[in-house]
Amino acid sequence: MRSLGDFRSGRPGSYPDQAVYAEYACAELGLAFADIDGGTGLVFSVASTTKSIHFGAGRCSWYPQNNATASTLASDKYFTNKILERAGVPTLGGEYFFLHQRHRAHRPSGHERENALEYFRKLGVSAFVKPLLGSRGDFAQALHGEAALIRYLDEVARYYDSILIQPVVSGIEHRIFVLDDEVAYSARKYPPFVLGDGGRTIRDLLAAHNEALRSHGLSPAAVDGDASLDIVLPSGARWEIPGRMNLSAGGTMVLETPRPELAAYALAKRAAKALGLRVAAVDMFTELTGDPHAMAIIEVNSNPSIRLLEQSGRDDLILKIWRHTFSAMGLLGV
Repeated sequence: MRSLGDFRSGRPGSYPDQAVYAEYACAELGLAFADIDGGTGLVFSVASTTKSIHFGAGRCSWYPQNNATASTLASDKYFTNKILERAGVPTLGGEYFFLHQRHRAHRPSGHERENALEYFRKLGVSAFVKPLLGSRGDFAQALHGEAALIRYLDEVARYYDSILIQPVVSGIEHRIFVLDDEVAYSARKYPPFVLGDGGRTIRDLLAAHNEALRSHGLSPAAVDGDASLDIVLPSGARWEIPGRMNLSAGGTMVLETPRPELAAYALAKRAAKALGLRVAAVDMFTELTGDPHAMAIIEVNSNPSIRLLEQSGRDDLILKIWRHTFSAMGLLGV
């Protein structure tokens, strides 16, 4: 039997992870995989003897067992918070604001750019801000001072039309992957870092790190203005980059159980159920503000990456997740 690595071998860097995983799962489960875009992996079909379905990269969902309404609601961080709060699930709260005048007639007052500044002041001119419909940690960062917010709004408006502003909180960040009423795995998130080479300053190392982020369509790490960035980092030394911990933004994830385990898992499953999702990656803080029993949902991802599992050698969990998808779509067990 071919290993997952065999299916990855020879693929270009642009080849979608999930296309690799789907082809691997098809081989394991006796289904037919067909790339229908000349080997790019961007569009492919999966077929049994009686039925076939199609998948696509980009904004297409890898999890068709999640209905379109639930997936769309989860992609809006404000809608997600409102639904979770109504279900009694704690969130980080926050307010949304628009950055452009377009469609202003279709929305209620109090959510324009000038209102964002007012809300920011209410939070003590320090807040965590991110695009309302963003993903992969793009432009997700803590801001301090009105000048920083204004610069941020100007930059983000080039790519997004709305943002979510939330209080700055601290805690241990986990991702809990839910399949129906089961937790498939959980992971702890750690911040990205640059590694010293004994010659370059932290600022230079960050510049290289940020160039890599830009090449993948992500905003750079925002840590300018710190005099310590001009220090030469010793060879092998790590310097953690504050802020977002997304794997796609250079963060690290390690398969690890949250504490308290049962309470965290129960909260994650409640969040997924409230949104109507059968598959969900629930990001949450445990030990919120130092309280060992306090937890809150950060956001819920209805179309999550599972690259961590490949990096961790957990091909069995990749197969389990794709088996769930194929079964839900009537390709297995019928």
